[in-house]
Amino acid sequence: MRSSRLVWEWFVERVIQIAGILAIVLVVIIFLFLLRDALPLFGIVSLSDFLTGTRWSPTADPPQFGLLPLLLGSLYVTVGALVIAVPLGLACAIFTSEVAPRWMREVLKPAVELLAAIPSVVFGFLGLILIGPWLAARLDLPISMFAALGSLLLAFMAIPTIVSVSEDAMRAVPNALRQNSLALGATHWQTISRVVVPAARSGIIAAILLGLGRAIGETMTVLMVTGNAPVIPEALMGFLRPVRTMTATIAAEMGETAHQSSHYHALFAIGLMLFLITFVTNTIAYLAVRRGGVRSR
Repeated sequence: MRSSRLVWEWFVERVIQIAGILAIVLVVIIFLFLLRDALPLFGIVSLSDFLTGTRWSPTADPPQFGLLPLLLGSLYVTVGALVIAVPLGLACAIFTSEVAPRWMREVLKPAVELLAAIPSVVFGFLGLILIGPWLAARLDLPISMFAALGSLLLAFMAIPTIVSVSEDAMRAVPNALRQNSLALGATHWQTISRVVVPAARSGIIAAILLGLGRAIGETMTVLMVTGNAPVIPEALMGFLRPVRTMTATIAAEMGETAHQSSHYHALFAIGLMLFLITFVTNTIAYLAVRRGGVRSR
């Protein structure tokens, strides 16, 4: 009996080890695949021109492959989403972890996480048919597709990630810290704001960065509601004007691109940039958790 159990444990350990190695190998393969099809572009356009170019026009003569309008469009939409999602997500996580009674917590957390199960195209339809026209009428805008609308919808798509990870981080703070704070005369809110949240800071930072990765990588919603205009946004008014993100550009143009053309390689170069941005974001989130994590109760 003991020997069979040891064999089973050895088998499970090997399977987990192989799965971990395969995950790393697949990430490397994806990177090399993107790199292989992106590199030929830089024989036509220099890397600096690609990164700082202000015009994206593959059909021009000669073609223009400037990433800056797409990068700024992604930045506007993502930053706007975080401005909305971080306060709402953190407030919801604090309420769920520290304020709500147990029965309410068991209802609220699954309900919030259900938002992550809604397909992005549903959010896109809601923005395109209902929310966009309503906001355009209220704000007296000439078009119902603009950057702020994409930010609003992406915020609600990122909130489940922020709430779930932040709530887990705050629940992992030892009860002794709360009890000591209350024993010293601190109020419940002072304990939350000055003890629990700082103690869970690394987990909260990781939640925000994971939400950022979720917003950067979203395609269908921004493709449907941001207007798809590859122009450089102008200050704060850029939030009320159409923009185009990097993900939307790949989704909109890949099907119309000739194989192995310069346009084809440019789209893979955008994909490579997205891969690097997401990889760096997730790495920072991982390091934040490793460096400042709290011990479980």
